[in-house]
Amino acid sequence: MSLTQNQKWFLFALVLAFVAYFGGLSDLVSRWNTQEEYGHGYFIPLISIWFLWARKEALLASIGESSWVGPVLIAIGAVGLLLGELTAIFVLIQLSFLLTLIGLVLAYGGKSLLRVSLLPIAFLAFAIPLPYFLGAQLSWRLQLISSDLGVAFLRILGNSVYLEGNVIDLGIYKLQVVEACSGLRYLYPLLSIGFLMAYMYKGKLWQKIFIFLSTIPITVIMNSLRIAMVGVLVNRWGNDMADGFLHYFEGWIIFMVCLLILILEVVILEKIGQKRHFWQAVDVPVIQPVHPDKPESIVKKPLYVSIVLILVALIAVNLLSDRVEIKPERKPLATFPTKIDNWIAKESSLPKDVEEFLGVDDYLLADYKTGRDSVNFYVAYYASQRKGVSPHSPQVCMPGGGWIISSLDRITIDVAGKKDFHVNRTVINKDNHRQVVYYWFEQRGRHIANEYYMKWYLLLDSIQRNRTDGALVRVTAYIRPSESIEAADKRIQAFLEKSIPLLDTYVPK
Repeated sequence: MSLTQNQKWFLFALVLAFVAYFGGLSDLVSRWNTQEEYGHGYFIPLISIWFLWARKEALLASIGESSWVGPVLIAIGAVGLLLGELTAIFVLIQLSFLLTLIGLVLAYGGKSLLRVSLLPIAFLAFAIPLPYFLGAQLSWRLQLISSDLGVAFLRILGNSVYLEGNVIDLGIYKLQVVEACSGLRYLYPLLSIGFLMAYMYKGKLWQKIFIFLSTIPITVIMNSLRIAMVGVLVNRWGNDMADGFLHYFEGWIIFMVCLLILILEVVILEKIGQKRHFWQAVDVPVIQPVHPDKPESIVKKPLYVSIVLILVALIAVNLLSDRVEIKPERKPLATFPTKIDNWIAKESSLPKDVEEFLGVDDYLLADYKTGRDSVNFYVAYYASQRKGVSPHSPQVCMPGGGWIISSLDRITIDVAGKKDFHVNRTVINKDNHRQVVYYWFEQRGRHIANEYYMKWYLLLDSIQRNRTDGALVRVTAYIRPSESIEAADKRIQAFLEKSIPLLDTYVPK
């Protein structure tokens, strides 16, 4: 079948959109490759394409008069693309790409075509990972919930256990509920499956919503049962039960059980409702075409305007990549004082692969000691954050290093003559070791603890000041066995009192 002129222009616009949004889409694939909880992302576009192919006849019959709402949505998507490029928040680019797809459908076939194609496009949203700092916060909070519920289940089963943060003390073994045990690796794919099942279920709207939303408590509860099951196996057959193949095998079993519970929900709904067989209640709906009020127009001006808008966005992205940022003068962190009052430094360095992964332009990593007291001081400076390289939140890096976040708060301290100095304070543990960590972001004269604010000011300064430089500052104190957390807090604050005034010449305002 030969393509019409309008169809050729529509396909050209799609290819152009992929090129314009390539940076954000390539980051998407990278996340699928490196993060297990998003590995299902490869299947989402394939399922969406299958949806579109299954309803191809309805799509062709639903093409109507193009809508000027399309170019408006594409313009909004272009703004999101530029903001994402400026701030390196790739989720903005990815969501804007979906908005652009919707805009192109409207510009080509109008509202009638969108009604038939909206679900396959919307389903693509399940392929978009959360921003790193959001995913990290969700992960460690789910770890805490899973730990609490897991301990509750163990006690119900008659096991004597003690919980400290994310560490479940079984007496003979300390079970750490690490990032992999948060349940996210089940939650994200199960949400997409729940969406599909809700879509295919021939029930009422509230039943569809119930099936979809139920995936969240199902995942949390079943993951907690999994943790409790590991605890029972450790108590009965030894420590090896917590690691290795069985650990991952249990994970797959839990995922399949979660899926079976979703199926059971449909069966129960049918038992109290229409009493249909499962395969009668759940099936791919037959999509009827939405007959347009007006037939397809010969000249689709909104589609041509949309192509121009995408071209402008592509050119703007290329201009941004060639824009020379202002990089203020500063002293290299290698010259940071190794003696600060009574604090004497012993410098160290990051492994080369870690340094390359973080993408830092300059950094300081040193242990400062005075008497028996010591702290670890880390400053990571980035001359530009426009290319997607930005400070890695400790909320991401600490779990990646095997540390468990047992508490995370944003506190205000008075140090170095600065009032209302905001920092993130977290207590982490691994094995029998505990540490207190303070961290914040030094961003062009601002002391920022909130990562959302950090991204907001990054956007403003990239536009108003043509600067995206900044640094992450982190101070860590090891909690000695006989030491209180409060004593470690005082040690960090005593060090900050002396070190903060020195930062300005190394991290410029």
